[in-house]
Amino acid sequence: MNDPKPPLIDLRDVHFASGGVDILQDITLCADEHRIGVLGRNGSGKTSLARVMAGLVQPDQGQVRIGGIDVAKDRKAALGVIGILFQNPDHQIIFPTVEEELAFGLTQMGQSKQQATAQSAAMLEQFDRAHWAKASIHQLSQGQRQLVCLMAVLAMAPEVIVLDEPFAGLDIPTTRSLERAFSELDVTLVQITHDPQGVAAYDRVIWLDRGQIVADGRPAQVIASFTSRMEQLGASDDLTDLTG
Repeated sequence: MNDPKPPLIDLRDVHFASGGVDILQDITLCADEHRIGVLGRNGSGKTSLARVMAGLVQPDQGQVRIGGIDVAKDRKAALGVIGILFQNPDHQIIFPTVEEELAFGLTQMGQSKQQATAQSAAMLEQFDRAHWAKASIHQLSQGQRQLVCLMAVLAMAPEVIVLDEPFAGLDIPTTRSLERAFSELDVTLVQITHDPQGVAAYDRVIWLDRGQIVADGRPAQVIASFTSRMEQLGASDDLTDLTG
């Protein structure tokens, strides 16, 4: 009898602390859904969860596997199964031109410079941005830089992309344009957000609070509970318990 296929996203008993402070506690999450939202207040541990999932930081306890890969221990293999889009593209971009930025991850995966350049050109063509190849990153708007980051991640063909507050600081037209681009992607998306409306149409929503999962299920039910609690907190006018 064949063993059942493991879930695409598989976190088991994950604990992560920073500076002696517990950030994530006992996170267990198994998921195969196409669109997953992670909802929570500022300071709830959402970004830390995103970074742990992407293998950028290693949990103090527990295990994180994406597509069967231990993403913290096998970084090269992790590039092919999960990518992350940061809230601020300037925290992600490291090269001066668009084509160099797109090619970097591909060379990290073992492609030759020639292969990486060709694949980067194909990705730019796919998004009708071939004319951006030689463009200087600093000449682009924040929304355009975010699109560069998305193309760089997509060029590596991951199975999962984590979006960490991807629309922060963007105007409405740019946000709508990126939302449209995300909706057309045939990959699993995990969107980190404090805005319940941004994940209302997703397959599954997880509510994270103080580094723990407090609700997990269908969007309507989780969002209703989250919104009710946020309204209670807002009505209390109590600013003593700041979460950052």
